[in-house]
Amino acid sequence: MSAQSASSTKSLGILIGFDGSDHAIRALHWGAVEALRRNLPVTVMTAFTVPRLISGYVDSTTEVTGDSLARQGAEQVLEEARDLLQDFPGDAHYHVEYGDAAGVLVAHSSDAEVAVVGARGRGGFIGRVLGSVSSALPAHASCPTVIVDRSYEPYHAEGQDRFTAQDDRPVSVGMDQSRGAKIAALHAAQAAADHQVPLRVVMAIPPLDGALLWYPELGPREEEAERRRRELEDRLQTQVQWLSQHFENLVITPYLADGLPVEVLREETKRAQLTVVGTRGRGSLASALLGSTSSGVIMHASGPVMVVPPVEDSRVEEEDAAAQAPAR
Repeated sequence: MSAQSASSTKSLGILIGFDGSDHAIRALHWGAVEALRRNLPVTVMTAFTVPRLISGYVDSTTEVTGDSLARQGAEQVLEEARDLLQDFPGDAHYHVEYGDAAGVLVAHSSDAEVAVVGARGRGGFIGRVLGSVSSALPAHASCPTVIVDRSYEPYHAEGQDRFTAQDDRPVSVGMDQSRGAKIAALHAAQAAADHQVPLRVVMAIPPLDGALLWYPELGPREEEAERRRRELEDRLQTQVQWLSQHFENLVITPYLADGLPVEVLREETKRAQLTVVGTRGRGSLASALLGSTSSGVIMHASGPVMVVPPVEDSRVEEEDAAAQAPAR
């Protein structure tokens, strides 16, 4: 097991954004199952704001702490979550926050191990159709974010068994030579170890030139294409060996696929119980920061997707240093 698997010190555990929508209900179940598996608390959070047309008639303090209709609605939403988790055997907490949904979750993400949201909502968390929350949260959160889409089905069981069923499908992670991908791979490996399933490390072989679709006669010779494939296979195998050093008991399978990264990873979401991707880093624009591959996978996923931020990890620095060291 990884050295990073020590018990958590982040008080919120699994942070779940909930607005009562069908997508949010699926996210709530996924987050509860994950929390129980990792022995972490669940923190269910909903947000509300008061429209300016209305808030002009009340004191600003009342908006946040008082018994406004908006706050009452948010409290009712949390009651729905409590009902859905009534058989949950773990530790669960519920909070109403005043403010923008994405901003609320981002602000609390530093105290969470994972933030979980549905792919769409009623207008609170992800109500803007994969707009602000589904891009801003994974782009700016301090912890990994899991986006749960409509294809995820809560376990059909009674009582506590709803939160303990086993999914034998693998965890998949998109790999390239970037630092963000390596960090994502470490989180994916930990998730696979926690779920007791294999890890698929996936690398795409994109076309060398889009013009080849129209002028295939300009394509590389067969020998050049084969040389390129072998080179990528070697790189992928190196990454698998590096991961195996930190997760000795984990079954890790490399997979090299022809196609654009976003297309390859979308296909992975159909066969994996969780697909993990990295981000580009921190910047000013959330869409650019999240990256075309990450956002493209989220938009068309057929299963839960975890987006891992570019956090510090000594294992990546050590691996980079070893790769750059001169051969003896």
